[in-house]
Amino acid sequence: MAIISFIMFLFILYTIIPTVLIRTRKIGITKRLMEQKALALTFDDGPDPVYTIQLLDLLKTYGAKATFFVVGHKVQRHPEIIKRMHEEGHTVGIHHYNHVSSWILTPSALRKQLKLTEQAIHDCIKEEVSFYRPPWGHFNIFTLLVSKKYNVIMWSDIFSDWKVRACKTTLLNRLRTATRPGSILLLHDSGETFGADQEAPRYMIEKLEIFLKESKKSGSVFISMEEAYEDHNLKRII
Repeated sequence: MAIISFIMFLFILYTIIPTVLIRTRKIGITKRLMEQKALALTFDDGPDPVYTIQLLDLLKTYGAKATFFVVGHKVQRHPEIIKRMHEEGHTVGIHHYNHVSSWILTPSALRKQLKLTEQAIHDCIKEEVSFYRPPWGHFNIFTLLVSKKYNVIMWSDIFSDWKVRACKTTLLNRLRTATRPGSILLLHDSGETFGADQEAPRYMIEKLEIFLKESKKSGSVFISMEEAYEDHNLKRII
């Protein structure tokens, strides 16, 4: 029993405590673009050969720029989507090579996840990769050290859009209330990850279209992370 308790203590020390401290105290991460009047749309878990293409079409229609945190092995399967993201002015960031939590990664395994994904993205866009978001927002005690070359982007608003029910019932109203300048909105363009509904992105895109249409009328502007950082020449925003 004592051994089990000790192991649990080490696990909590390695995973949960760093995650809570980093996210609540905003240590080395960006959660909001404080000096921006614009909003930041961000999408995790893609690219998806169906939904990401629909999403790119939608963003193009409304002139909105976004940031995509992509899964490395999917990048290798769909390089043409990553090239299109880049060509249309969106930012492409790292979301691990596999959609795996940092809680179960050693420092060397985490470094490998980052390196493989960076290489996959670089092979597509031929540019340096500057942004990273860990899956589920999980950190371990070494994450900030291992990922120090990147800007770690979290979010100010999250919507449970990986579930069809949330997309149908609450997503649109919650998007409408998440329009404070500098907000970083987290959505998902793939439903293949653990705990997600496979068709959830379909309904997310439907609600996002309404939101973007309304936002265009109200004058809201959506920018990519590269635009946000270039405008203020900052390494980190907040």
